[in-house]
This record gives sequence, C-alpha cells and structure tokens, in this order.
Amino acid sequence: MEKILEDKIKKIKRQMIPEKEIYDISDFFKIFGDSTRLQILWALDNSELTVSELCDITNMNKSAISHQLRYLKDNKLVKYRKNGKNVIYSLDDEHVSIIIETARRHLKEN
Repeated sequence: MEKILEDKIKKIKRQMIPEKEIYDISDFFKIFGDSTRLQILWALDNSELTVSELCDITNMNKSAISHQLRYLKDNKLVKYRKNGKNVIYSLDDEHVSIIIETARRHLKEN
C-alpha cells in the first residue's frame, strides 16, 4: 500500500468513534425507525400534549400511545409533568427536534 494511503487510513482509525459508542448511536437511531414513535415526537415538537390528545392526533388507542411514550421516556427523548390528574408530555430537549428537522431537510434535498 502506498505511504499516503497508509497514513490516511491510520489517521482515520485514530479518529474513529469507539466501538461501544458506535453501538449506542446505532441503538439511538433505531428509536426513530418506528413511524408511531416518530409521529409522537413530531406532535410533541409542536406542543406539550396529554395521552388523550396524542391518541386523537395519531388515531391510536391509549395503550399503544402509553407503551410508546414509556419507551421514549426510558430513552430520554420525552419527559412529562403532572398537572393535577393530567400527565403532560413534551420533548426532553431541543436535540430531538434538531434530529427530526435535519432528517426532513436531508430527505427534501434528494
């Protein structure tokens, strides 16, 4: 192998993300691979919502929405707060919104 190519490969290998981190990032993006979860995230990007409101928006039942919200909460993509008897969900932080909007822009380019 020529020296320039060999140096290039060595440099890239030194800069590679650690393997554990690669797996964690891969698992993170799998969360966005479910259309129901993506609908919920998109809706929450626009407003704080209750489970009932999410059911109306997505045309899904309470059990299905609650299951997905629990998964999203466990993965730190959504958070909730209680207001009396109501539980109100929102995105955990602005990074979730940025990820979705970046994906939309990328797809519109092609």
